[in-house]
Amino acid sequence: MTPIFILSLIAAYFSLLLIIAYFTGKNSTNETFFKANKKSPWYLVAFGMIGASLSGVTFISVPGWVQSSQFSYMQIVFGYLFGYLVIAYVLIPIYYNLKVTSIYEYLKHRFGTTSHKTGAFFFFVSRVLGSAFRLFLVASVLQYFIFDSWKVPFEITVIFSILLIWIYTFRGGIKTIVWTDTLQTVFMLTALFATIAIILSKLDWTIADLFTSTEFKNYSKILFFDNFLDSKHFVKSFLGGMFIAIAMTGLDQDMMQKNLTCKSAKESQWNVITLGIVLIVVNFVFLMLGALLFIYSEKFGIAVPIVDGSIKTDLLFPEIALNSGLGNAIGIFFIIGLIAAAYSSADSALTALTTSFCIDFLDIERKELHKQESLRKKVHVGISILLILVIIVFRYVLEENVISSVLQVASYTYGPLLGLFAFGIFTKHKINDTYVWVIAVASVVISYYLNIYTPKLFNGYIFGYELLIANGLITYIGLYLLKKSTSKE
Repeated sequence: MTPIFILSLIAAYFSLLLIIAYFTGKNSTNETFFKANKKSPWYLVAFGMIGASLSGVTFISVPGWVQSSQFSYMQIVFGYLFGYLVIAYVLIPIYYNLKVTSIYEYLKHRFGTTSHKTGAFFFFVSRVLGSAFRLFLVASVLQYFIFDSWKVPFEITVIFSILLIWIYTFRGGIKTIVWTDTLQTVFMLTALFATIAIILSKLDWTIADLFTSTEFKNYSKILFFDNFLDSKHFVKSFLGGMFIAIAMTGLDQDMMQKNLTCKSAKESQWNVITLGIVLIVVNFVFLMLGALLFIYSEKFGIAVPIVDGSIKTDLLFPEIALNSGLGNAIGIFFIIGLIAAAYSSADSALTALTTSFCIDFLDIERKELHKQESLRKKVHVGISILLILVIIVFRYVLEENVISSVLQVASYTYGPLLGLFAFGIFTKHKINDTYVWVIAVASVVISYYLNIYTPKLFNGYIFGYELLIANGLITYIGLYLLKKSTSKE
């Protein structure tokens, strides 16, 4: 498959997105950009959020993770479902009752301005890094399989990727995202199932043959109970997944902004619960694809790509799809699926970052009406530039599997949000709001060193994603120390 052909596919795909953006962006206002006028059908939001929740990281990196971790990722996904139940029945009613545009406005109502800004800041850092990870992965694939052959610098590839997102989101915002995410989810799931069918056909296997094969059993272990010190232990993974879902969805403006476009809290709850159930199935199928990719590569002698001296399992899927001689069909499905998965996450992140910055830091709703739209558009451009710079930095510093990196960073940056919201919801204490930012920063620093020194201090214990829980607990304790003595439980 030639670079020109791949680029033509991308151009055709984005033409569809631009058509959607044209119709959804008509007569748009800030209310449209931030809230979609609260008219989104819940089932449409739920379906579109499948793509947004999975992203290009899941599409490439989760299958690539199978070699080192087998199906242990499912333990985290099981935890996700319980996290979504907490979101549905604890967080969503709060957001709808307060009628917030940014969910961090809750912290202002509960504690004060410093807490509001602190929460918004940690979301901003979290989402910039998370989105940059995801877009870095996509840009790397485009660079490796298209632009390297034309001697195009990686920096230009990144600018090109972000520019495409900006073009179709700058007018309609979240209203456009709800509809484009639906289209992107269709393409992503079609690509997933079609790729599995093509590889099974090449192996001359049925699904039953795959599940009963010795090769599949070597990759498909799900539950790990053997060694509690191992970061893959079931209890640690399950609890980590539960709190990752609460933090990265329920306390994340990007994910909750779509939920808040539903007509009522009840519809938003249906959306979240449906999403949690569907993600279990879809993530299992992605891991099944990963096993198939490694089985296929072993049978046909396809080496895992090496970049700058490092083995990159993230690139095995594109290597097989584009360079293994399986035909153009699998390559077409791969490119469309990758772009759909990646941009369904990245476009909403750009919109959510713009929303949060405008609402939480610039207090845009208090400004004169004729200045609001102009200010929002400037912020949209500024955040696009910031994402470009961060992705370029990742090019030179990132070495690990991307899905592992995303979840590890989340353990640090979402911890203060988890602690802040938990303290606000489960106590009635008033706190000295001025010093909340100190507690939040200290929590991240303490968690970082805790992660480093725990193996030495506790007989080889290695933190998994339960580090997020520890981080949130540290913040919670710190906030308790800031409570005002006159408050009552």
